[in-house]
Amino acid sequence: MPISMHGWELHIERIVSQGWQSKVRTYGSYNVYQDGVLQAGLSGFICECPGPGDNTAVNSELRIKEGRYQLSTQYGIYRSVGYSDDQKPAGTVPMPGLCLLDTLPRTGILIHPAHPPTLYLSSRGCLNPTKGLMAADSMDFWDSRSRVIALIDSLQDFASSAFENPTNTVIPNAFVVIDGEPAAVAV
Repeated sequence: MPISMHGWELHIERIVSQGWQSKVRTYGSYNVYQDGVLQAGLSGFICECPGPGDNTAVNSELRIKEGRYQLSTQYGIYRSVGYSDDQKPAGTVPMPGLCLLDTLPRTGILIHPAHPPTLYLSSRGCLNPTKGLMAADSMDFWDSRSRVIALIDSLQDFASSAFENPTNTVIPNAFVVIDGEPAAVAV
């Protein structure tokens, strides 16, 4: 599914299913576009649950299906504004995050940092931004956190009014576009 070239779009291209020992995750790349223009400094990789993509089961531990998802601010354990600035310990809550909409019946599908104790994958359908990884590598909390904050900062610049009140708010013209359904596990 190509980006629409309108608004703020986080484009995720799933590359491969990675496996190491008993762990499995989906690994892909991401880029941010505004009105079709690639945004410098807003690219990297994404880890998410293994597949196939599935939005039909409420408590699924599978990745969400390919598609286009509206973005919203998030206020809970993960927050779009007012997240913890504490440097120790890693993973102090609240952590930075954004929410994907249009995933029903599944809910709580977020973009948030990978965090201890599950740095290989910190997800039940969510998206964990990261630097490039090999199949055996775990994510780094501080790297993942800084990537989520960069996405939030870009969205605040794009649609500041959505961030004015600490309530979950649709971010106008802001979407996540996910492509790919890799099946094979690369060990």
